[in-house]
Amino acid sequence: MAELARGTFDVKLAPADLHQRVDGPDGSLGRMSINKRFTGGIEGTSVGEMLTAFGGAGVKGSAGYVAVERVTGSLDGKKGSFILQHSSTMSRGVPQQSIAVVPDSGTDELVGLSGTFTITMVAGNHEYDFAYTLAP
Repeated sequence: MAELARGTFDVKLAPADLHQRVDGPDGSLGRMSINKRFTGGIEGTSVGEMLTAFGGAGVKGSAGYVAVERVTGSLDGKKGSFILQHSSTMSRGVPQQSIAVVPDSGTDELVGLSGTFTITMVAGNHEYDFAYTLAP
């Protein structure tokens, strides 16, 4: 049976060098570094990298991103780290998220971790729901 960890996080994104910059009427590409601080079911930090794409043709609210981040700290009191893989889009303001634990990336007390992660924005704050299981 899956457990559910909930909480909030603060995120700092910073532009990073992109091998080849693409900006134009048909969209743009970007690269960002990720630094997060989690509270709630996850107590800890993460670091990672994100590649972004923004739609063109004057359409607002359409974009996509892929990212990986290593979360380090504790999950419901169990210490260790794990990696989250993101692949998400937004179509004219409607989000579609796919964020999951990379298989076998859990360390220490989080070995055997699997799960899916959902991000929501509430009153300008980042909130998360993390449905997970730990293999015995």
